[in-house]
Amino acid sequence: MSGAGERLGWSLTVVAVAAWLALVEVFWLPLRVGGVLVPVSVVVAVVGNLLLPAAALRWSGSRLVGVLPALTWLVVAVGAMVRRPEGDLVMTGGGATGVVNLVFLMVGVLAAAFSVGRVLAGPRRPPARPEGAAAPHRAGSGAR
Repeated sequence: MSGAGERLGWSLTVVAVAAWLALVEVFWLPLRVGGVLVPVSVVVAVVGNLLLPAAALRWSGSRLVGVLPALTWLVVAVGAMVRRPEGDLVMTGGGATGVVNLVFLMVGVLAAAFSVGRVLAGPRRPPARPEGAAAPHRAGSGAR
């Protein structure tokens, strides 16, 4: 696959995985076990937003593809806060659930921002050489 085609494939894959993960997190927000609110979404948001952008960069070699999971997560999370025309609202703002929702947004955005910063500031992956091609010669004496 060509470089641009490969990046497009990784982009679509990463966006689909990030969107699915964000949707699952949003719908887990009101999760209760035995009447007790369990903030599993907060933990999954942090782990997903820390790992997925770095993995996307490693797999694709593109910083743009590495940023896409965080952007996708943000679009889904903010979209869950908007009331639909039918009146449905996924993320509410009251009571203990509202506190968990707020923590979910804050730590999710913080983890995504940290991960995007690492993706954008990290070293670039060297371009792939065709098989059998010699490595470029370094300038200098070669002494260490």
